[in-house]
Parts: sequence; C-alpha cells; structure tokens
Amino acid sequence: MTKPLENKLALVTGASRGIGAATAIALAEKGAHVILTARSAPALEEVEQKIFDAGGSATIAPLDLAANDAIARLAVAIGERWSALDIMVLNAGTLGTLAAVPSIDPKEFANVLTLNVSAQVALIQAFDPMLRRSSGARVIGITSSVGRKPRAYWGAYGASKAAFETLLAAYGDELAEISRVRTAIIDPGATRTKMRARAYPGEDPASVKPPEVVAARIAELAVDGFETGHWERVEG
Repeated sequence: MTKPLENKLALVTGASRGIGAATAIALAEKGAHVILTARSAPALEEVEQKIFDAGGSATIAPLDLAANDAIARLAVAIGERWSALDIMVLNAGTLGTLAAVPSIDPKEFANVLTLNVSAQVALIQAFDPMLRRSSGARVIGITSSVGRKPRAYWGAYGASKAAFETLLAAYGDELAEISRVRTAIIDPGATRTKMRARAYPGEDPASVKPPEVVAARIAELAVDGFETGHWERVEG
C-alpha cells in the first residue's frame, strides 16, 4: 500500500531526541525518507534504527548547526544526492539560562541567537533552491508561546523565538505567490522534553503530553498541507 509521503524527502533538525526524534519517526512511518540532523551521532543512530525497525528509511547527518559552514556543507551533500527537499522541520533550538533581562549573560545570549535565529536563517538560505524544486514544499518551524507573550525570566529565549517566527513567516510571504513553498509555525505547548524538564525541574513529566502527540500533528500537516502563515498550538 502506498504511503502518503512516499518518494518525499524530509529534513528534521534536532532529531536526536524529543519532538525532533518523534517527528522524524512519524514522517518516516508515512513513507518519507528522513534526514536526521543533530550534534550527537550515537543518539541519531538510535533514532535511525527505530525508523529502520519500523520499515522506514533515514539518513543521519551529525553536525553542529552553529559551526561555521556546517549548514552549507550539509546542503551541498544533500543536493548531490537528491534534487528537491519536500519537508523541512526546523526544530533544533537551545533554551539558555532563564534570567531577568538585566542579568542576561551577553555571551550566552549571543549563543542562543546564533542557534535559534542565525542558524535557522542559514538553513532556509541553504535549502531554498531545493525547496523551490519540490512540487509542494512544507517548512514547519517549532516555536514557543513566550515568543508571542513575554514572560518574566524568559526574555532571551522568547526574543529568539519571536525573531525566528518573524523571519520564517516573512520567507513564506515572499514565496507565497511565486512558488509552491509553504511555511507554518507550530507551538508544541507543554510537552515532555529534556528542555521542558530543565525549565520546570519540579514538574511531574507524566503531567504533560509526550512528544509523539506533537509529532503526529506535524506529520498530518506534512501530508494534508496548509496555507502559508498557518500557526497553531498543539494541545493534548
């Protein structure tokens, strides 16, 4: 039986754990060949094995998105093997230290902006040609509620997500009338991830939804499609 994403190529960043890993598995279950990126090769290999065991296909690409030229080299390597990129899930990000704005460490803030904003722009730039060659590319960015509703002590992370949302939405608006590339922004809400555990150390992990719930919704969007500018929060 043909799967809905058969013959489609997907790229998922931050795919070694949490929402990224669950999303990669969900896309592969629907037939996509998934390229998994993250810094940890062993963790990526574990996700890849889960995909293989379920009858899917994947390729791992360990790299640090903040490293000089890493993204450009990844795009060249992928472009040599495939002509088009159909799905790109921009999930990788870093929380940084939660702190009052006057206490934000400038060096750490720069690192947060590098991964959460600059690296995301570099990914869009590097893969734009492949996305445009797709018959209907979907670019889905993972955000946070603090990007739209400021919260005390979350200023650095929230600012990075606000910038990311603006840039991704602008990219989608730029291409809406001249290509088949469509962009969407997903707020996963309270989800059982390592980042969440770090931000809320006293919280019972069982009290929030597992990443598979968010992944299932992302996979649905990849199959069904959406109009550029789509935004939603995943409850559950």
